Amino acid sequence: MIIKRIYFFFFTLAFLALLVPPCNSARIKDIAKLHGVRDNQLIGYGLITGLSGTGDDMKKSVFTLQAIYNMMTRHGITINPDNINDIKVKNVAAVMVTSTLPPFATSGSTVDVQVSSIGDAKSLAGGTLLMTPLVGPDGEVYAVAQGPLTIGAFSFGGKAAAVQKNHPTVGRIAGGAIIENTVPVAIGEDGTLQYQLNNADFTTASNLAETVNKRFGQGTAFPDSPGTIQVTIPKPLKNHIVDFVASMEVLQVDPDTPAKIVVNERTGTIVMGEDVRLSTVAVSHGNLSLIIREDFNVSQPGAFADGETVVTPGTSIETIEEEGQLVLIDMKPGVSIGEIANALNAIGATPRDLIAIFQAIKASGSLHGELVIL
Repeated sequence: MIIKRIYFFFFTLAFLALLVPPCNSARIKDIAKLHGVRDNQLIGYGLITGLSGTGDDMKKSVFTLQAIYNMMTRHGITINPDNINDIKVKNVAAVMVTSTLPPFATSGSTVDVQVSSIGDAKSLAGGTLLMTPLVGPDGEVYAVAQGPLTIGAFSFGGKAAAVQKNHPTVGRIAGGAIIENTVPVAIGEDGTLQYQLNNADFTTASNLAETVNKRFGQGTAFPDSPGTIQVTIPKPLKNHIVDFVASMEVLQVDPDTPAKIVVNERTGTIVMGEDVRLSTVAVSHGNLSLIIREDFNVSQPGAFADGETVVTPGTSIETIEEEGQLVLIDMKPGVSIGEIANALNAIGATPRDLIAIFQAIKASGSLHGELVIL
């Protein structure tokens, strides 16, 4: 029964592969964005209350104490400024609240907020964020956040031991901010639109303009730089900008990217693009292992002999060097990335070894592409 299911699974994959031809195209909305349509970052300072003794230490976090005093004063609670140090609470924590104002957001809609402690609070679990104005770079208030916090973490312990999962001092409030002010976005007021490519490229910009011109007529789109394309709104659609943008963004474009090999030396991750090419090159690879071992021997005198039993340390060093292999990698035009990987794996190289190999091949001039090391 299992074998039949496996056969049916592979038959389905083969059938779908016949129906869907190989294609590297992408929608315009996935490789470019409309100029002026962007997010705006918001930030605010607030207080979390209701913590179970895990809040800020009032002796160390003076700003938290000052914020509590200001909040009480605004609510009509009179406190002598000279006695501000007498406030002793353990269930309050000062936090920074951040959020993102999306484009075309309207007053009354909600956005998520992220809350992070800036004091010495041990945990924000179970806390509630008090009303916090969120301001933009211009200092104007665009949203107000408030609500119970969700952190997805815990931290418990005493003086001798503690247990913690995830980060208990960072949390999130889904839909915790109500938008009070909006950022106006003007699109197509002068009869033109500008698209910005996510990755600037001459070929991609030309392909995008050609695709738009085929759909809406010659002269509609013009690439004025490798990263921007100017689009003129057709006269019949000047009063239907949303429909025009919607119909244009679903058009399929063949994006082009330079050949790159990206390696992360810390994690040993290697990612190669499909256009990476190698010239004929010989690679020699060998592993050297150095083993240093500390052994402790006991020196004990014979029976009825003078002397003491002592421990004598000894060091043994063993060097193991595998035989190096000289492998000829003959890359023909149009070779696939899988064949490159198979040729390099033939010498038994690990991902970390491949990083050094790629660097050496790049230095020899046999690697046709950009090598990016993170």
